Amino acid sequence: MATQLAESDTRTGNAPEAVVVRFAGDSGDGMQLTGGQFTLSTALAGNDLATFPDFPAEIRAPQGTLFGVSAFQINFGSTEIDTAGDAPDVLVAMNPAALKTNVGALKPGGLIIADTGEFNKRNLEKAKYAVSPLEDGSLSKWNVLAFDISALTLESVKPFGLGNKEALRCKNMWTLGLALWMFDRDRAPLIDWLNAKFKKNPVLAEANIAALNAGHAYGETAEIGGQLHKVHLDPVASPAGLYRTITGAEAVALGLVAGAQLAHLPMFFGGYPITPASSILHYLAGMKEFGVTTFQAEDEIAAIAAAIGASYAGSLGVTSSSGPGIALKGEAMGLAVMTELPLVIVNSQRGGPSTGLPTKTEQSDLYQAVYGRNGDTPLPVIAARSPGDAFECAIEACRLAVQYMTPVMLLTDGYIANAAEPWAVPNPDNYAPFPAAFLQEPNGPDGTLLPYARDEKGARPWIKPGTPGLMHRIGGIEKNPGTGNLDYSPAAHQTMTDARKAKVDGVAKGIPAQEVTLGTAGGKLAVVGWGSTYGPIHQAVRRLRAKGVDVSHIHVRHIWPMPENLGDLLRSYEKILVPEMNTGQFKTVLRDQFLVDARPYNKVSGQPFTIAEIEAAIEGVLA
Repeated sequence: MATQLAESDTRTGNAPEAVVVRFAGDSGDGMQLTGGQFTLSTALAGNDLATFPDFPAEIRAPQGTLFGVSAFQINFGSTEIDTAGDAPDVLVAMNPAALKTNVGALKPGGLIIADTGEFNKRNLEKAKYAVSPLEDGSLSKWNVLAFDISALTLESVKPFGLGNKEALRCKNMWTLGLALWMFDRDRAPLIDWLNAKFKKNPVLAEANIAALNAGHAYGETAEIGGQLHKVHLDPVASPAGLYRTITGAEAVALGLVAGAQLAHLPMFFGGYPITPASSILHYLAGMKEFGVTTFQAEDEIAAIAAAIGASYAGSLGVTSSSGPGIALKGEAMGLAVMTELPLVIVNSQRGGPSTGLPTKTEQSDLYQAVYGRNGDTPLPVIAARSPGDAFECAIEACRLAVQYMTPVMLLTDGYIANAAEPWAVPNPDNYAPFPAAFLQEPNGPDGTLLPYARDEKGARPWIKPGTPGLMHRIGGIEKNPGTGNLDYSPAAHQTMTDARKAKVDGVAKGIPAQEVTLGTAGGKLAVVGWGSTYGPIHQAVRRLRAKGVDVSHIHVRHIWPMPENLGDLLRSYEKILVPEMNTGQFKTVLRDQFLVDARPYNKVSGQPFTIAEIEAAIEGVLA
C-alpha cells in the first residue's frame, strides 16, 4: 500500500483501493477539525470511509507535550470500509510529540509529512528527543517529507494583518489544503464552510481560505520529490439514495427523536456532561421543534431522576452518561425497574475503572449493564455496532421501553460516539409506529384500579398522573401484585420479582432471531462479537474466508435478553472466539447462559482492535 501510494497518481492510474491517513498534532492545532473537514470532502467525493478521532485525556495539556497529542485517523477508498484502518499509509505530524506518539503505527515505507518549523530545541525536549529524528536517520524505514509548514502558513496569511499566534492557527487549513491536493479533493465545499464559520469575521475567513489555497498550491507546484503525487480513488459503488456522514453521538440523538416520534410521545432528556457522552445532550438541545426537552442537571442522579419523573408524567424519559455516571445512576435505575416506567439509558462506554481513560474507548461496562444494580433488577440491554447502527438501536431501545414498560440500556462506546461513517438516510415510512397507550379508566372488577395488572407482554398499564379515578401508589417500595399498594409480604415480593424477570425475559420473543453476519450456520469456528468490534471482526473473517478458512462471524445486538435461537446457533460450531475490549465479560455471559466453551480474546488498551489482531487470534484458535 505504501509503495503504491508513493508511486500512484492520476496519470498512471495505479491508485490503491483504500488509504489510511492520520493527522496528529498538539490539542490546540485543530487536528479534529482538519480531520472532520477532510472527512466531509471524502464523503462528497463518494468514497466509503471510517474515522477514528483520538483525543488526549487532558482538557488542555501543556503545549508540545506527549500527553497533549490529538490525532484523527481516516480510512477511505473505493471499496467497502468497515474500520478506521490498522496502520496509516500517511502520517501528518505537526510537532515532535505528534511524531513520537504516532510514528510507531505507520506502515513501513509509509509517508511522514512533518512541520520542521515546530522541530525546535524546546519542542524536541518536551517530546523527549535528544536530537531531531528528522536528522538522525531514525526514520529511515519511512519516506519523510519535512518542510516548514509554519513559515509557509505565516507567509500565506501575511496580507491579512493577523498577529503571529492568530496566523499560526491557520496552519491546520494549510495542511488540509495539501491533503486535498494530494487526494484530488474539491476545495469549494471547504471554502463555503469557512465563509459560513467565520461569517462575523470575514478577515479570518479570508485568511483561512488563503492558507487552504496555499497548501493546495504548494502540492501542485513545488518540486518536493517523487514521494508525493496526487492520488485519485474512485467513488465506491453504493445504492442510490441520500447519504450523509454521521457520528455515533449524532445517530443516537436522531434515533432517540425518531423513536419518540414513532411512540407518539414528547421526549425529555436529562443529562450531565461527561466524556464521551456529552455530545448527545449537545445534539438534542437543538431539536426542540421535534418535541424534545433537554435538561442539564446538577449531577448524574438528578438527571436520571428527572427523566423518571418525566416518564411518570407521560413523556419518554431518556438519560445518558458514561461508566462513572452510570454507576451513580444505579439506584435510580432500580427505581425505574420497580415503578415499571419506560426509560432509555445511553451508556457511551470509556476506559475504566473510576475516571480511568476518559477519552479512550472500552467495552468494560457490560457486567454493569446486565447485572450492576442492587437486588434482582433486570432490564433489556442493546449494543450498537457502528455509528450508523446506533440510529437503529436507539429506535429499538425506545420501542422496548414503551412496549414493555421498562428501562432499557443502550450501549455505545467512545469509538462509536466519536467516529464517523457514511450513512444512507432512511425513509421514515419504513418504520412501523409503536404508539404508547395510556390507561384512561379503571381496569379492575367493579370499577377498581389495578395499576400492576399485566398485558400479554407482562407490561403494566401506563397511567398519567391526574387522570380521573386512576390515582395509585408509585415508588421504590415493593407493591401488591395487583393493587400496587405497599406490600412487604414474602409472597408479594416473590410474585413481583418473578413478574419483572418474566417481563424482561419475554423481550426475547419480540426481537429478531440471531443471524450469521458472515459465513455459515455451523462449522469449525464462530467469532462472536458485540458493539464496536464489528468492523475488525467482519474484515478479518472476510479475509480468512477468502483464503478458504472455515470461520464465521456472529454479531449480537440484543445483549440481554439474547435471541432465543442464539444458544443452538453457538452449539453448531466446534469452537467459539469472543473478542472484547474488556477482560472477558460477554464471554462469561455466553458461558453462563448457554454452557458453551466460549474463548476470550481481550484488549484493554483504550484503542480499538486492528484487523490483523483478530486475524492472528482466529488463526491461533484454529491452529
